[in-house]
Amino acid sequence: MSSFPELGDQFEELAQAAFHTLDEAQFARAVSYGCPEEVVAGQLVFDVGDEDGDLLLVESGEIEVLQGGLDDEPILRAGAGQFVGELNLLTGQTRILRARVVTAGRAHRVPPEQFRLLMAQDAELSDLLLRAFLARRQLLVQRAGRNLEIIADETTGAGLALKTFLIRQDLPHRWVEQGTPEGGAETAAAGLTGADLPAAIMPRVTIPRVDPRTLSHQLGLTYRRTPKGVADLTIVGAGPAGLAAAVYGASEGLETVLLDAVATGGQAAASSRIENYLGFPFGLSGEQLAARAVVQALKFGAHLASPCGVEAMRRSDQGHVLTLVDGTEVETRAVLIATGAAYRNLPLDRWPDFVGAGIYYAATELEARAVAGLPVTVIGGANSAGQAAIYLARHAGHVTLAVRGSDLTTGMSSYLVERIRADPRITVRTSTRVTALAGEHRLEEITLASGPDGEGCGCFGLFCFIGATPATGWLTDVALDEKGFVPTDVQLGDRWTGIGRGPLPFETSVPGVFAAGDVRWSSMKRVAAAVGEGASAVRSVHQALAAK
Repeated sequence: MSSFPELGDQFEELAQAAFHTLDEAQFARAVSYGCPEEVVAGQLVFDVGDEDGDLLLVESGEIEVLQGGLDDEPILRAGAGQFVGELNLLTGQTRILRARVVTAGRAHRVPPEQFRLLMAQDAELSDLLLRAFLARRQLLVQRAGRNLEIIADETTGAGLALKTFLIRQDLPHRWVEQGTPEGGAETAAAGLTGADLPAAIMPRVTIPRVDPRTLSHQLGLTYRRTPKGVADLTIVGAGPAGLAAAVYGASEGLETVLLDAVATGGQAAASSRIENYLGFPFGLSGEQLAARAVVQALKFGAHLASPCGVEAMRRSDQGHVLTLVDGTEVETRAVLIATGAAYRNLPLDRWPDFVGAGIYYAATELEARAVAGLPVTVIGGANSAGQAAIYLARHAGHVTLAVRGSDLTTGMSSYLVERIRADPRITVRTSTRVTALAGEHRLEEITLASGPDGEGCGCFGLFCFIGATPATGWLTDVALDEKGFVPTDVQLGDRWTGIGRGPLPFETSVPGVFAAGDVRWSSMKRVAAAVGEGASAVRSVHQALAAK
């Protein structure tokens, strides 16, 4: 039985998937992976913040799942044939709900190791549980309970970073805008001051001056040692290439770890609409693509951790050791570098001051809300800039597309060029540069120059799509080209350091270390190409590991 009356009839189908009852045969197969235990009325099965990651199967009696936090409201009553658990069983996140026994009976606990076996071995149960977990998470996100409350200003860089992390990780939370009467009341109630913001308030802890890394650690989403201790494959970077490699690596039996310094999705997640990806004729956002890939990787048993930056790599007897920014060491037999590239900036005064407060590197719903009805400028001449301009035109007061080159068709697909030219809400300015920024606490004006002189124009959102530089500063032993990209296989020439064999496809100068996606020298810089490279690199990983 579910308890989501405030969500309305439109959620009936979602609720049906979320609160499924297993039939007799399904339940018998599921409990074969667990251990039975007697439960008594009033027993607290788990609490908010617990690291317990067991799936609970109810044979008899009844278990009630509660919202937790200040609003300790019931969400689910699971009876005979039903189960207790949600997406955190796959992500490794600490419990975000509370569960207690209402009626005494018998339950079966499926611990994490056995749960992963169940998901790998029983396709029917795996699909059923996964659909239920996803539906439950969506319902929890809609409900936005008080077990995670953020007080912050999303128009600032710190606030935007937190909001992006929460959305990318699909974390149920309640956002309270700093500076509003509600924000002031919540800040005072928590015993905080303005200097403590942004802050995260949870049932067990309040975190002042919170950032994504601290929050991720508190929620249990940072790196944890794998059950084997040594991973078969560790992927650095969770863009399309890294996510594809995680899906294929985990599905083919490799103990796979995926690390990202920011959040899953990479630059692709910043795209509001991808229309030329195979199989999606009506397009999909980069955020949707990344979210689906994350679920696939988790389903097959990959271990995902973010924000989780890597600062160094060295060889070891086991293969390689990655050192994380907090000093943690990750032992792994093979490595895939899929770090992509870092956004380029313009060399203008006050640029860092306005990042997240008027300067953006993505054009999604989050950024569009911040500039609704206001004039904005998009800089760049490739597809990502064109997609951003078209998307923002539906939300902003007006969009100026500023291109350094003299011809919009040079770097942009023709279908985008035609749409931009036909849209009266978009003004295209070629041979144009941004030469100055102005504003008090956030961006309010820029200077555009098509010649020696410039003119000021109102701009409350400057969307930067001018390319990127490879994120390879942490690599020391791996050979790079003059621009910092990673050459692989036939591109290496005499830089290959292996003995007894030549480099495999996508293998770098260091044996057992591979590269895929935008970070690789001469890659196509397209989502589909990155996905293909990530998947193909896993085949070479298998060959390299088999040869050891």
